[in-house]
Amino acid sequence: MSTRRIRGAAATAALAAAVTACSAPGGGATDGAGSAASVVIGVATEPDTLNPLLGYGKDGNSKIFDGLLARDAEMKLKPALAAALPEITDGGRTYTYTLREGVEFSDGEPLTSADVVHTYRTALDPKTNNTFKSELDAVKEVRADGDDKVVFTLKYPYAPFAARTVLPVVPEHIVGGQDPNTGSFNSRPVGTGPYVLGTWSKGEKLTLKANPRYWGGKPKVTSITMAVIGDDNVRATRLRSGDLDGAVLPPNLAATFEDDDSKRTHEARSYDFRAVTLPTANEVTGDRAIRQALDAAVDREAMVDKILDGAGRPAYGPLPVDDPAFTPAIERPRDLDKARGILDAAGWKPGKDGVRAKDGQRASFTLLYPSGDKVRQDHALAYASDAKEAGIEVKAESATWEVIEPRMKDTAVLAGFGSIGDPDFGLHTLLHSSLAGDGFNNMARYDNPAVDRALDDGRRSQDPAERKSAYDKLQRALVRDPGYTFLTHIDHLYVLADRWDGLSTQLEPHEHGFASGPWWNIEDWQPAR
Repeated sequence: MSTRRIRGAAATAALAAAVTACSAPGGGATDGAGSAASVVIGVATEPDTLNPLLGYGKDGNSKIFDGLLARDAEMKLKPALAAALPEITDGGRTYTYTLREGVEFSDGEPLTSADVVHTYRTALDPKTNNTFKSELDAVKEVRADGDDKVVFTLKYPYAPFAARTVLPVVPEHIVGGQDPNTGSFNSRPVGTGPYVLGTWSKGEKLTLKANPRYWGGKPKVTSITMAVIGDDNVRATRLRSGDLDGAVLPPNLAATFEDDDSKRTHEARSYDFRAVTLPTANEVTGDRAIRQALDAAVDREAMVDKILDGAGRPAYGPLPVDDPAFTPAIERPRDLDKARGILDAAGWKPGKDGVRAKDGQRASFTLLYPSGDKVRQDHALAYASDAKEAGIEVKAESATWEVIEPRMKDTAVLAGFGSIGDPDFGLHTLLHSSLAGDGFNNMARYDNPAVDRALDDGRRSQDPAERKSAYDKLQRALVRDPGYTFLTHIDHLYVLADRWDGLSTQLEPHEHGFASGPWWNIEDWQPAR
């Protein structure tokens, strides 16, 4: 896996193109952009909660909290609240962490092992409404050994467990007396991280202020504002006007900043993919032949070239082609003849209008995509166009997530997923039948015993060769029985005012922009000289 940072004003046109010169950030801006000590970022979404017990920051990079471990620019694990990497004993079943000395929460209370124990026990409590319990399935017990040591005992050796301990730690003295699902901590958090919450106007913006008690030293960037702007075009317009210092943008809009010498474009490789969920409860998408035909009909290469301007890769499955666990044998070109042959053999015959039908059922279904997301809209329209050539009618419709969520059990959705760190992290929640219909986990309600076995084998084995074999079987099974049509893996693009040193990008998950991006290490930035 690699992470790379690209050029700014001199970028090639595939990633950036011209726009007229704009005023300096902060010139009349209402959000306070302009100072090197203050940063205003435009993001597409905001968290539902700031409580790690409900999932906030579970993959790291929360600016309010820290985990026992964190990741560096190359995604290697490094100590954070722990003084060192864990001591692993008992054949991989026991992990012991020693806490860093002198760490305080932002309210002045000291961090102790009791806080870590409370965090993990509460996250694993069946009464806590989070969707990541399955990610900590290996944990049998977590206990304190004095004030400065925490011991995890696992049910089975779980090779990537250390990477799970980037989960942010919360203060027991505050959350211990609250219902984790409804308590005030969800919107008024206290952590050990480099920043504290200033204000949060949901749906509008969230501000963070430098934490003077931060164990890593007070950051030079003392104020961060995350402006929540769901529409891609509006984010680009506000960035161009100087209302924002930076923004996450799709490729076609990042391209419009090439000639702006005051800004740089940063590219992050990611595990983020776009896919169409194909719910088994739908009369059309529940038919395996339809799913196989769609997989063959889609032109992934064209989507990368035309929608992503080359800033991505075809997705032949949930793992990107450069992942060590990816199975090269599953790479496949578009094959319309194969798609049509599959449908013919399954009894889906072309109608007068070109749309196939079987036993009175037309090969037609609705595909929902979130409003304001230009990249997903373009994927949905391209998918519908490709499907039409095979005789399948896909009706692409935009909707808010409030509308999409109750419909996704039996309606296709242009969705995004992807987790970093280990194949188990993204694949289990995406595909395991035990999580079918569990919120946004396994949205397609996919149920394949062979895939379940491969997921379980990959999770429980310590042997790298056995794990690779398990994920190889999984990827091949997904080609034979697709529950999703995987389309593209997306490189994330960010355009940012060129006023700081120390910026870099990491390999990123699907969830990006708010905690990921060039600002993943904003506490280490320095004003440009």
